[in-house]
Amino acid sequence: MPSDAPATGSPGSTGSTGSTGDSGTTAATDVIHDIGYRHYDGPRLGRGYARRSLFTQSLRAAYGLGRSAKSKVPPALLFGIMCLVALILVAVAIGTGMDELPLEYTDYAIYLQPVIFLFIAAQAPVSVSRDLRFRTVPLYFSRPVERLDYVSAKYAAMASALFVLTATPLLILYVGALLAKLDFTDQTKGFAQGLVSAALLSLLFAGIGLAIAALTPRRGFGVAAVIAAFTVPFGAVSALQGIAWEQDNLGAIGWFALFSPIGLIDNVQSTFLGATPATASPEPVDPSTAAGTAALLVALALAAGCFLFLLRRYRKAGL
Repeated sequence: MPSDAPATGSPGSTGSTGSTGDSGTTAATDVIHDIGYRHYDGPRLGRGYARRSLFTQSLRAAYGLGRSAKSKVPPALLFGIMCLVALILVAVAIGTGMDELPLEYTDYAIYLQPVIFLFIAAQAPVSVSRDLRFRTVPLYFSRPVERLDYVSAKYAAMASALFVLTATPLLILYVGALLAKLDFTDQTKGFAQGLVSAALLSLLFAGIGLAIAALTPRRGFGVAAVIAAFTVPFGAVSALQGIAWEQDNLGAIGWFALFSPIGLIDNVQSTFLGATPATASPEPVDPSTAAGTAALLVALALAAGCFLFLLRRYRKAGL
């Protein structure tokens, strides 16, 4: 090689090379730098693992696990209230020697619905609004995670969190009833009916809460909107049911329940699970079979509609 040949940089160099022209200036040339990146040769866990991980993380986040101490207080407090009421009922049944529990298994969620409303209003925005606000959804979709995986994991996690919230008190009631030596057959049947009702409630409420929370990246707006979506229809339906009772139009009471999420659950369990209706009328009024069937269909259609809405919502959010 001639002694006056220009010097070239090696791939691992950190400097730059150049040549000097007639004007005396140095022109930089391109250099390839080796900064130590290595290819991943380990196992590829795939979509299934990513979906399970997202489900686990979302379920833990619903109860504040893995988050700050401040984030653990609201879900822990609401969960404690649900369980404390069940413990009080068991203590009353045992202490007074009652032949049955003061409250039916299927009625528990109906009477403690404000606690459930607060839980879903507080945790649904945590599950989806933060991802929208901080624009982390595209990061999820850059991995082997598709929209269906993301929505399925979030929906399943929120429904599971609600089922834990509503089913745990029922388990406390059941164990307490057995300790009080109440009839095993009746208690087991009631406990099973309560679990079915809790599962349907969790599926429906999770869909409604997530669909509303996914509309806004602002957590405060999401909380207020979810609370309004549950409480306003309940108040309006209760008023209409009271008017129907006053006008002796008892057949309309069950149909009015179709316009409230908690009314749908009440109609279904009253028609198919043998529960006592929790209507706003002075006396319980059993819904007709047609109204109960319509409530079941509406509840399932509403849950499916919320799931499809979430899929459509994240078609744009992932861009």
